[in-house]
This record gives sequence, C-alpha cells and structure tokens, in this order.
Amino acid sequence: MITLHTNFGDIQITTYADKAPKTVENFIQYCKDGFYDNTIFHRVIKGFMIQGGGFTPEMDQKSNNAAIENEADNGLKNTRGTLAMARTSDPHSATSQFFINLVDNSFLDFTAANMQGYGYCVFAEVTEGMDVVDQIKDVKTSRHGMHQDVPVEPVIITHVTITEA
Repeated sequence: MITLHTNFGDIQITTYADKAPKTVENFIQYCKDGFYDNTIFHRVIKGFMIQGGGFTPEMDQKSNNAAIENEADNGLKNTRGTLAMARTSDPHSATSQFFINLVDNSFLDFTAANMQGYGYCVFAEVTEGMDVVDQIKDVKTSRHGMHQDVPVEPVIITHVTITEA
C-alpha cells in the first residue's frame, strides 16, 4: 500500500501490478526516490480529476525519468477513485504525473491500439482517503502562467510512504 501524505490529509492507494506491471514499477520507483515529496496537485478540475506528480509548489516542473509504455489495454477502467498516468498526445509519453479520477471517465479508457484509442493507463485505486480527494476537488483554482486549473492554495504531497501488504 502507498500513502500520499498531503496538507489536506492522507490518501491510501493500492496498485495493480498484475494489470500494469511497468506502470506500477515506474510509480513505485518515483515514490522510493522521494520524487513526489513536496510536489503539488497542480491541476484540479471538479467533475473530472485531480492531477499531480510533476510540479513544485512554485510551479517549477521537475525533471523526470524516461517515458514508459502505455499499458492501458489492461481491462481496468477510469472510474471514480482510480489513478491513471497523465501523458501528452503521444500514447507512450507518461513519466511521473498521474491523476485521480473524480468521476467515471470512460472516454479515457483504452479502445484501440492507435493514437486516438490508447487511453490512459489505470494502475491503482484509492482505498482510503476519497474524502481527502473530495476536499481537494473543491479548492479554488486560477491560472498560473500558461497553466489553468491550478489551486490558489497549494495542495502539497508532503511525502509518500510505502508499506508492504
């Protein structure tokens, strides 16, 4: 189990290494390296998702490891409370950023192995702390430079702990 300790409370997640082994390994390595410590949820869109894992509270983007293969064709769906990897328009561009689905977002699911159909790889689920996620979704957001939907008051992942099941 992985716990994201935030200034809003703790979010416990369980990963699906059997369904998304490369993605889970990538995420856990970032956790072990302390990469997510003192990063923020930099994109909060009520009725959609909260995204984090790549920016400091000053909105400086962190350097990340190489991109990983998209494992979205794993049968998992972007339903409320699941975590998926954020990426660019390139289906195989996910690095450190992830998001937590606030609602069922079926339009983000895998439909085909092509540019339009790859979807976003679900690799984990919130098992405790959806109340914290729901508090985060309600924060006031604004524009910060070229970034939209940035919380006015930073939502900080202070540190991450991993406990063996």
